[in-house]
Amino acid sequence: MELSDANLQTLTEYLKKTLDPDPAIRRPAEKFLESVEGNQNYPLLLLTLLEKSQDNVIKVCASVTFKNYIKRNWRIVEDEPNKICEADRVAIKANIVHLMLSSPEQIQKQLSDAISIIGREDFPQKWPDLLTEMVNRFQSGDFHVINGVLRTAHSLFKRYRHEFKSNELWTEIKLVLDAFALPLTNLFKATIELCSTHANDASALRVLFSSLILISKLFYSLNFQDLPEFFEDNMETWMNHFHTLLTLDNKLLQTDLVSNAIQFLASVCERPHYKNLFEDQNTLTSICEKVIVPNMEFRAADEEAFEDNSEEYIRRDLEGSDIDTRRRAACDLVRGLCKFFEGPVTGIFSGYVNSMLQEYAKNPSVNWKHKDAAIYLVTSLASKAQTQKHGITQANELVNLTEFFVNHILPDLKSANVNEFPVLKADGIKYIMIFRNQVPKEHLLVSVPLLINHLQAESIVVHTYAAHALERLFTMRGPNNATLFTAAEIAPFVEILLTNLFKALTLPGSSENEYIMKAIMRSFSLLQEAIIPYIPTLITQLTQKLLAVSKNPSKPHFNHYMFEAICLSIRITCKANPAAVVNFEEALFLVFTEILQNDVQEFIPYVFQVMSLLLETHKNDIPSSYMALFPHLLQPVLWERTGNIPALVRLLQAFLERGSSTIASAAADRIPGLLGVFQKLIASKANDHQGFYLLNSIIEHMPPESVDQYRKQIFLLLFQRLQNSKTTKFIKSFLVFINLYCIKYGALALQEIFDGIQPKMFGMVLEKIIIPEIQKVSGNVEKKICAVGITKLLTECPPMMDTEYTKLWTPLLQSLIGLFELPEDDTIPDEEHFIDIEDTPGYQTAFSQLAFAGKKEHDPVGQMVNNPKIHLAQSLHKLSTACPGRVPSMVSTSLNAEALQYLQGYLQAASVTLL
Repeated sequence: MELSDANLQTLTEYLKKTLDPDPAIRRPAEKFLESVEGNQNYPLLLLTLLEKSQDNVIKVCASVTFKNYIKRNWRIVEDEPNKICEADRVAIKANIVHLMLSSPEQIQKQLSDAISIIGREDFPQKWPDLLTEMVNRFQSGDFHVINGVLRTAHSLFKRYRHEFKSNELWTEIKLVLDAFALPLTNLFKATIELCSTHANDASALRVLFSSLILISKLFYSLNFQDLPEFFEDNMETWMNHFHTLLTLDNKLLQTDLVSNAIQFLASVCERPHYKNLFEDQNTLTSICEKVIVPNMEFRAADEEAFEDNSEEYIRRDLEGSDIDTRRRAACDLVRGLCKFFEGPVTGIFSGYVNSMLQEYAKNPSVNWKHKDAAIYLVTSLASKAQTQKHGITQANELVNLTEFFVNHILPDLKSANVNEFPVLKADGIKYIMIFRNQVPKEHLLVSVPLLINHLQAESIVVHTYAAHALERLFTMRGPNNATLFTAAEIAPFVEILLTNLFKALTLPGSSENEYIMKAIMRSFSLLQEAIIPYIPTLITQLTQKLLAVSKNPSKPHFNHYMFEAICLSIRITCKANPAAVVNFEEALFLVFTEILQNDVQEFIPYVFQVMSLLLETHKNDIPSSYMALFPHLLQPVLWERTGNIPALVRLLQAFLERGSSTIASAAADRIPGLLGVFQKLIASKANDHQGFYLLNSIIEHMPPESVDQYRKQIFLLLFQRLQNSKTTKFIKSFLVFINLYCIKYGALALQEIFDGIQPKMFGMVLEKIIIPEIQKVSGNVEKKICAVGITKLLTECPPMMDTEYTKLWTPLLQSLIGLFELPEDDTIPDEEHFIDIEDTPGYQTAFSQLAFAGKKEHDPVGQMVNNPKIHLAQSLHKLSTACPGRVPSMVSTSLNAEALQYLQGYLQAASVTLL
């Protein structure tokens, strides 16, 4: 493609068409651009267009197209053609920085992203002059240009925060610091001075503050890998400037510069080699009083979010996404300072906490924010190590958490009015969540009815926190890994707990509140039989909720916990009374039918799992309502969605376990339909194990005569897959299958079907697959199946004793003893580490396993064999009785000494000998 006006005009026309909402116009244009992007000069035409076009829309479109082109094509992949010619690469790198810095901000951001993508691949080796070009721009005095450089540098260097330490990484960072540290420090000083000069110019300050934010982010990235020698000389200067910034007038505190500056102090104070910068008592006191305390306050913006944007407030607060807030940064700084100065910092803040609480006590309705800040300070001081799952795992021993809980948290929660001081209620409930491992159980038990009461609070934050706190308490583990609270301890509150949880779902803003639904699920799980009297009402409410949300599923976590709660209802009730399964079917099947008919993709895998649970509860034949569904489960369209596959296989297994004779006597296409599904699944590397689950159930449960005509075809399909694409996962599944087949149909039948496909194939399978690979089988039941199957091959297959296969008898026995005694071989060939999941075009609903719909592990040889080692010994004894002298001779001459010792142990344990 020439860099000509005609080509620029053509490109402009096609870019315009890509913006057309009509897919009939848009898609052909997109296809055309894809078809020409491999041509030389294509990226340079885009850059020319975004520089020279008079149409701003086309300029932006060209910049986005260019960035996406770079993202797709810049990386050079080994063994694949280079998608961008070398001349274009050189030209792009020569022009892009200048072009980016001279473009409007909207385009600048796109080109900055493109530079960082190129930089990830080419910097520093293939783009050595990038740094020099960027640093030179600091001299321009134009903050539009300077911020463009800073933004690009940030996108290039932020990866240093996440990379593993290595000499190569440190060499690169040293190169960057040699070129960048001094200019960045000088820019920082100059910008601080400009802030003082323009202190009364709001628009100038906005630009300068955006520069300071980027500088502090860069400083954080360049310091993250702990190479102190580069910034050490200037660290005190940097720290003093940030300290000064943070004690300036309140106008500054309205920007996110503050949180970045505090995060900078937090990262510095944790490092041993900067400890001396904080040792002075005046410095510590100043940071505590002038930086931390003011930024702990609950500000107007926090209050607005608490009341009007509760969902976002909860997400930021509970899920830790409040990383950019001043409050979070101040908490991190407290923890950082406590690393080396726990005593002095605790002393300074103890006085503040006491005075804040005294102010609150003087006039609670006016001074409630003082108590809020006090609770935050105590929380920050006391939290040394924390996880989302367990709360605080290591606490500051200088803070008496239980005393604070009893004196300052419980009184607020005991107040009769759950709607009074909602922020303090939320603080108190959060305190319980965070310090649940430090507060004694008796105090936590006192808080349970108080939390249940707060499920009625009008504030979304308060009733959400109450539900979350109950869920966390009910999950806590005590001695012997049992739940800390027993069902008996919570039983007195069961009715009000369930009532308030379901009522909370009717409160404005909480109709699909995932924390409440998770608390419902956890309450069911803890209380078990105690919920049975309430199940008729509960399942009605759950079914109504399911019907409502199925119209437009939008909250994946809520939906998951709802189905878990449904499964728990079924499990708990039917464990006590299996006949109750029909009541659940009556309640659920109408909604399930609607979900299936309306093809609610998100819910279909869940529906199949619940149906499996219901079907497995039936002890005898399959009810006709299920059999009517069976043919629909075999339709190919259902199996196209990967998210459906595990649940569908589980459901078909339930059909086979409970009604194989019904299926066999039904229409003639049932078994071919099942085998068609099996054939599709084993062709896929991602789903072949699911195909084996289905095949194993067919072999185990279907009457032999119904499968006879298909057996050879099944083995041919498996050998075809082995030949074309042998993976470790497939081999493991194949080994379990052939041993299950051997158990079900007999060792001789297995030998005959192999040799019927191809003469001597049985020997090849033994030699090439079973003997060398059996050690890879994992799972207790799987290993047991293989052990029993191989025992049958050794002792119930005449050709193993009197044909050319006899030479494989001892190696097979040796491999079986290895399966018993040696560690599992979990090695995977290098080429299998990155097996691609099959291409699944477009959106695919992922499969979400329901924990409480879990299938019990099924042992197909459980009735027959208890201990496979004893079984081997008894079977060998029986064989030796049939042909005296041969077995001891084969064992003693060919088995290695260690294996022989193990075998003698099995014989001894079974009280048998080899004759």
